[in-house]
Amino acid sequence: MRIDETLLNEAKAYAAKNGRSLNSVMEDALRQLINRSAEVADRPEIELPISGAAFGPRLTWAEIKEILAQEDIEHVLEAGHAHA
Repeated sequence: MRIDETLLNEAKAYAAKNGRSLNSVMEDALRQLINRSAEVADRPEIELPISGAAFGPRLTWAEIKEILAQEDIEHVLEAGHAHA
């Protein structure tokens, strides 16, 4: 097995810092990776819509900026009324 030298040094430092053997650190890391992969594989797939009428009208970046600017203006005006 070949391991990147930097990664190996980090693993050795982690093991030393935590009073563990390098072998136990590597085994735990592999176990976590395998368990996480199994959990992901067991999850049902979810289809997410990426476009369409469900999201409202399609806007250009200029239109989005204009909407955000208008919301900022309204927020500032509301804050000004609250302090008055």
